[in-house]
Amino acid sequence: MQKVNIQRICILLLMLLGIAGTVKAQRSSERLTENWEYVKGDLGGPYEALRTGREALLPVWEQVEMPHSFNRFDAVDPDKSYYQGPGWYRTYLSSDQLQEGKRHLLHFEGAGQKTKVYIGMQLVGEHVGGYDEFVFDITDAVNQYRQNPMEEIEDGKIPVIVRCDNSRDLEMIPSDLSDFNLYGGLYRFVNLVNVPGVSFQQLHVDAKPDKNYRKAFVAITPQLYNPLNVEGDFTVRYSLVSPDGKNIASVEAEGNSADALKAGIEIKKPELWSVENPQLYTLKATLESDSGTDEFIEKFGVRDFEFVAHGPFKLNGESLFLRGTHRHEDHAGYAAAMPEDLIIEEMQMMKEMGVNFIRLGHYQQSRIVLDACDSLGILVWEEIPWCRGGLGGEIYKDQARRMLTNMINQHYNHPSIIIWGLGNENDWPGDFPEFDKEKIRTFMSELNDLSHSLDPLRKTAIRRCDFCADIIDVYSPSVWAGWYRGKYTEYTKVSKEWNKKVDHFLHVEWGASNHGMRHSEDPDKGLESISTGDGADERDGDFLLSGGEARVSKDGDWSETYACNLIDWHLKEQEKMKDWHVGAAYWPFKDFSTPLRPENPVPYVNQKGVVQRDFTKKEAFYVFQSYWTEEPMAHIYGHTWPVRWGEADESKMVKVYSNCEEAELFLNGESLGVRTRDSQNFPAAGLRWIVKFNDGENHLKVVATKDGEEVTDEITQVYQSEKWGNPAILKIIEVNREADVVEVEAKIYDKNNVFCPNAKNRIEFSISGDGELIDNLGTYNGSRTIQLYNGRALIKIKMNGEKAVVAANSDKIKTGFITIEN
Repeated sequence: MQKVNIQRICILLLMLLGIAGTVKAQRSSERLTENWEYVKGDLGGPYEALRTGREALLPVWEQVEMPHSFNRFDAVDPDKSYYQGPGWYRTYLSSDQLQEGKRHLLHFEGAGQKTKVYIGMQLVGEHVGGYDEFVFDITDAVNQYRQNPMEEIEDGKIPVIVRCDNSRDLEMIPSDLSDFNLYGGLYRFVNLVNVPGVSFQQLHVDAKPDKNYRKAFVAITPQLYNPLNVEGDFTVRYSLVSPDGKNIASVEAEGNSADALKAGIEIKKPELWSVENPQLYTLKATLESDSGTDEFIEKFGVRDFEFVAHGPFKLNGESLFLRGTHRHEDHAGYAAAMPEDLIIEEMQMMKEMGVNFIRLGHYQQSRIVLDACDSLGILVWEEIPWCRGGLGGEIYKDQARRMLTNMINQHYNHPSIIIWGLGNENDWPGDFPEFDKEKIRTFMSELNDLSHSLDPLRKTAIRRCDFCADIIDVYSPSVWAGWYRGKYTEYTKVSKEWNKKVDHFLHVEWGASNHGMRHSEDPDKGLESISTGDGADERDGDFLLSGGEARVSKDGDWSETYACNLIDWHLKEQEKMKDWHVGAAYWPFKDFSTPLRPENPVPYVNQKGVVQRDFTKKEAFYVFQSYWTEEPMAHIYGHTWPVRWGEADESKMVKVYSNCEEAELFLNGESLGVRTRDSQNFPAAGLRWIVKFNDGENHLKVVATKDGEEVTDEITQVYQSEKWGNPAILKIIEVNREADVVEVEAKIYDKNNVFCPNAKNRIEFSISGDGELIDNLGTYNGSRTIQLYNGRALIKIKMNGEKAVVAANSDKIKTGFITIEN
């Protein structure tokens, strides 16, 4: 078993959980990551997970590590829908893990979507909801099992059995109409926690600076877990540690109730939490009772914020334009079950790109994400998964109330959070015969009141439900200028209109789908018929790739080139909005899987990300960096564009995305001149050159300077002026080999063997022999069915023998083959 990270192991002890912290004294916590088994599908009951001998031959169990999702590969399988149904897990606890004289708790950081937990044959708890945390006290069930253990189970072992189920259910949130997978499984960590008879259940910290930021008052509100009603007075000592590790204050409280143990501490000259300098204080709480000692540690920050009516956002009294993005819990090869190191890497990449704000779509996310936002300085909008479909009955509404309550209680202390989201696209019907706007408004008002009663200091928000825009504090309409509606040059006009309509306009979700490694010489070709002047708000059906009015999402080329231009325009316009606009959040940071988009270039993947599903950076990443970061950078557009094309001697544009004051471009060693950066000079902030390439190989290099510091970037591209006809032939070559993993590239040619660099044919890879495709990853080189990016596509093969044959085929195209030998 793997010991949990010391900053994550202080868990909450009941269904309403608090925030993680360090545990010492008589509390212990252990991540249960190893020695789990899993079976896909349903069992007749928990006994099928316990029996041994011949009767245990079926079903066949698979060894897995936690976290784990049913759907780690099938979510992006091009040939079938992802699995929705039950799955079972089992593991065993030892006597050493179950400390004598303690309460034993199983803490689930998230499981999808319905969960039942058994100790042996005894059901100890059920939970509905795929994203909030929950805890079951298994102490009594463990003791009962020890009194009557199963003969089949090794002495001293306590069987833990978990049934997860992500079956479709109209009376649950989120709706299966949502544009993301409702994953199944134990896709966040499971912890075994041992606590004394009286322990901390929650510890909420409110840190309010005064108006001059000369001092701050820290209000501490504990909640206790005392299932056996231990009597007598309890003593709590609270110690406050500054961001640099110094003990600066302490206070004690005594009593036999949580109310009696409340306390307050004043901080003089507080160090404020900000996006540039996210200072975190530490509160240590030690609880003494007749049952023992419990210790709990909380991180918190001192800050305040304000949304100015029809104006900017302020953090600690200073205007701050929110430069944001979005995140789904999803990754190639893991689905929602991302390991901790990958989660942290993802958040660090966002900060590297210049992000200071994130909307977590569309559900409560892992505590690891929020801890990273606190430490990196990223402000947060976190929301419950009331997403699409309409409004269900009381079971449905109870789940929404419970998940909002849990989200606020569990993530209350995170200084990064400024907004609690109450819903997304609640104007989208489809799950119920009735779609009653007034009933939706009534329930939205109820959730809004509930949120403010639980947390009076943070704001509420929703996105895309205009008929509820007056209920919540902050509103985002669905403005997709240049993608689902209109042209991106309409962005500022539409934003100004919305800023007048609502008190606090925060624009979340904008962008463009872009097929990683696809580039275009003429990204605006064919878009002349797109109408303008009637707004840029998304409408029902706009996400479809057929029917309706002309729109870029349907009629564009889905190239990185177009997406970069759209992003470039938005960012240059945002530079002029800072005095009156709160900010905006690009949708999303990373490509993610969705059951609604089987026809996309990478099937079942929403491809609007600035990085691919495996963190491979697209060109757009550097566009954001050029506007949002300070450390000198320069990037020539086209690192994944090996072949450009056009007429011989034709002039072509080369763009450099950089935050430097000036840049000089070299083509094949000759200077093409120096350009000065001007954010309002579109495209590429004026860092663009018109060049004439030589036929064949060309080398580009840029030298950029900022405050006397020099940075460079260089690429090599082939220029093709030879004309090509219709694609006719596929060929495959090996391009890389590392140990037993081989990468191959399929390229398409016309009947005269001339390469077709703008081809978009959909192709399919297959294999026979001693190897297997590394596919179902939803990436540019991990999808066996994929649209070509500029006439080519890559895939990797895992060799497990001497020889394999890989084929690439496409409709009405000659199939390509390659034989791979070890």
